[in-house]
Amino acid sequence: MFKNHPKGLIPAALANMGERFGFYIMMAILLLFLNNKFGFTGGSTGAIIYSVFYALIYILALVGGLIADKTKKYKTTILVGLLLMTVGYLIIAIPTKTPVENMPLILGFTCLGLFAIAFGNGLFKGNLQAVVGQLYDNPKYSHKRETGFQIFYMFINIGAMFAPLMAVGLRNWWVRSQGFEFNADLPKLCNQYIDGTITADAQTRLSELAAQVGGNADNLQEFVNSYLNIFIEGYHYSFGIAIFAMLISLAIFVTNKKQLPDPSLKTATKEDSHIVEMDAKEVKQRLYALFAVFGVVIFFWFSFHQNGQTLTLFADDYTRMINIDLGFTTLQGAEVFQAFNPIFVVFLTPIIIGLFGWLKAKGLEISTPKKIAIGMGIAALAFTVMILGSLELPSASERVAIGGLSDSARVTPWLLIGTYFILTIAELFISPLGIAFVSKVAPPKYQGIMQGGWLSATALGNQLLFVGVIFYNSIPLWATWLIFVAACLISMFTMLFMLKWLERVAK
Repeated sequence: MFKNHPKGLIPAALANMGERFGFYIMMAILLLFLNNKFGFTGGSTGAIIYSVFYALIYILALVGGLIADKTKKYKTTILVGLLLMTVGYLIIAIPTKTPVENMPLILGFTCLGLFAIAFGNGLFKGNLQAVVGQLYDNPKYSHKRETGFQIFYMFINIGAMFAPLMAVGLRNWWVRSQGFEFNADLPKLCNQYIDGTITADAQTRLSELAAQVGGNADNLQEFVNSYLNIFIEGYHYSFGIAIFAMLISLAIFVTNKKQLPDPSLKTATKEDSHIVEMDAKEVKQRLYALFAVFGVVIFFWFSFHQNGQTLTLFADDYTRMINIDLGFTTLQGAEVFQAFNPIFVVFLTPIIIGLFGWLKAKGLEISTPKKIAIGMGIAALAFTVMILGSLELPSASERVAIGGLSDSARVTPWLLIGTYFILTIAELFISPLGIAFVSKVAPPKYQGIMQGGWLSATALGNQLLFVGVIFYNSIPLWATWLIFVAACLISMFTMLFMLKWLERVAK
């Protein structure tokens, strides 16, 4: 699998591991942190902030690509991005008191940290992907481009495997060290008690849970303030783990950057002059093809990245928790489910690479655009599984009125694990291959900005994420998942409609 690839591939992937580590910490805990820290009822406000943050992560990659393409200082831009992300994680890792007393100040401080992470990511992510693509501009490696991006994608997810588990473990250790036990329903009930929206049934459950976790059920005001503050402090410290991951990535990048190509030094040679001197008509055709693909994948990312929104809320509200007791802490909470996607990425990537290689050897090679279309159909299948698993569950309003579901009324964790398994297969058909497609089709002088364009399409899909939470809170669960099935199928059929044109452009 690793044979005949350029030397810079693995160092580039390892340098990206810190960014993925922080990304998956944010995906696991950011929405729950926002809702519980600031008491956002219904979750819509937190979902909007989350959506804007994730949209900025990707759309600012377009800005990062423009900067790198204009200055030709790809490595410097990448380095600044790493530093800026580190500062952003530091800002949100600093604990502030909960319940929040000065909402505008603390929320603004939090959003400043999120913006620093997003802007740093914009400078970093697309440009590193462009540099990896340039490793395969050499004819010696060009036939390995797709496999190279799949390996790159696998390695960057190694850090992501551990991120949610470490974040949850630290948070739960902190709660336990302060004399309480973890309970996923308590932060929501505490906020309802504080803002006076709690129902009689929910308050009864709050009293019962307070006694169970080691609190004083006779003084609920004191308990909810203390428990909520400690619980959210644990979240702050979990963000801090990402700082160390970013510093490791920074060290790896600085140490190995000489192995990575420098676009500013690239000159036209006899061997690649046909690429450098591309005529205007071909440039337009390639750009049109890329923009068409960008438009289609918006619908996919709107659905896929629900793993940090509605699927996380579903894990918190409707799913029996996975509980792994490590003695000093427990791996328990909705955030644990976020570890399955990167785990599946790492273990399924060699299988997918082997499948594609076997098909090629048999003369049945599938083009990259067709693989992307297939991936979108697989994603629709994942949300179909969620529809079947949610048919008998109460609506969000019914669940809130009774203060949450008992463990026996919740669904098996295998429902979400199976859904993440199918979604990961879809992701491996789309994300690394989409990046490879962009690096192959984009004209050389637009490499950075076109990688930014791919990420900007992801940004537009992410900007719509909050819509899923609105549906989650207002319509039956099965109908919410049906919306995502429809979005994925629209993407698939549109890609199939454009297939012959895209395959011709990509030759």
